[in-house]
Amino acid sequence: MKTTDDRSIGELIGDLSDQLSRLIRTEIALAKAEVTGRLSKIGAGAGLLIGAGVLALYLLAAIIATAIIALSVPFEPWLAATIVTVFLLLVVAVLAWLGVRRLKQGAPPKPVKAIENVQQDLNAVKEAI
Repeated sequence: MKTTDDRSIGELIGDLSDQLSRLIRTEIALAKAEVTGRLSKIGAGAGLLIGAGVLALYLLAAIIATAIIALSVPFEPWLAATIVTVFLLLVVAVLAWLGVRRLKQGAPPKPVKAIENVQQDLNAVKEAI
């Protein structure tokens, strides 16, 4: 077996190439293992959040029913239901209005600053030519 001093430059470069490719494969495998572990945790967290969201919808229904029942004491039940319905309609309308305003602020979704920078770069290249 040759020692490090007895090997040619070609052999050393070949060994370097082999070790470098082995190192890269090992690092990629490590990265895959880390990402897989994190993705499984993210998936479990997302599942729990979905479950909480579904239960929150049932909770909202229970709160609405409770509000109607509570308002049925001083008012007729049909009036209590109407009051709660109108209140919910107002909340939905305000949220929709705010959402539409936000969408209009972000539309159209184009990178204005990036486009300006590219235009400046193009102008600088044209001036240099």
